[in-house]
Amino acid sequence: MQYEDPQTLAALDRLHRLAHWLGEPGRDLAILAEGNVSQAIGERAETFWLKASGCSLGTMDKDQFVLMDTARSLAILDHETLTDTQIKEMLYGARVDQTSPHLPSTEAALHAVCLTEGGAGAVGHMHPTPFLSLLCSKQGEAALKGRLFPDEIVVCGIAPCYVPYTDPGPPLARASRQAIRNYLQTWGEPPKVVLLGNHGLFALGKNADEVERVTMMAVKVARALLGTFALGGPNFLTEAQAERIRTRPDEHYRQALLERLKGR
Repeated sequence: MQYEDPQTLAALDRLHRLAHWLGEPGRDLAILAEGNVSQAIGERAETFWLKASGCSLGTMDKDQFVLMDTARSLAILDHETLTDTQIKEMLYGARVDQTSPHLPSTEAALHAVCLTEGGAGAVGHMHPTPFLSLLCSKQGEAALKGRLFPDEIVVCGIAPCYVPYTDPGPPLARASRQAIRNYLQTWGEPPKVVLLGNHGLFALGKNADEVERVTMMAVKVARALLGTFALGGPNFLTEAQAERIRTRPDEHYRQALLERLKGR
């Protein structure tokens, strides 16, 4: 793999560190080959780095990422019906380097959606056990509708974007694209957290540092929410209280300070 552009190589280096951070066993975010990550290149995100299929986030090497063409990745969604073989061929065809030996993650189109319509610069997809406990439960969607505490809103946004279970790959990417569009119409801003029923979550950030912050806070929310059911269930903030946190100038100041924090 030979890429000489410093920006492209710097993005790969930071994404590699994000992958290892998300895959650290003690964080319980992803095991084995679960999850994937992506990082846009440049302000227009015409290309992006993506984890190759079958790699472990916690141990993968830099040469196990694939540089993807964003437009070709999104073009996969133009086809309503694709066989598994055709999907594989289109994933291979979306690579910038056609000589790369790696098959891109099957969620390439979904990452492209998050990096374009979702307004993200970096994305982390994982399957944390606390979230799976909620997302795989009969009342999970209802339980996730409310906000628990102010820092949840400051870091993760006014609400998560929920997507009911959909077959992974292009069908899930299409469903998520529509959910993100609906979210933008409702809230006027893209989501920080996309929750996938019976599956996991996507953390969207301006950069890899923000993906880490969103992930940490989102998982804390899931743990706290599960804990509330031991004492009668969640006592959600009211809509007015949540909106007040969202619009408070001091909270905007805190968000700006968080964005200045440097990653490792």
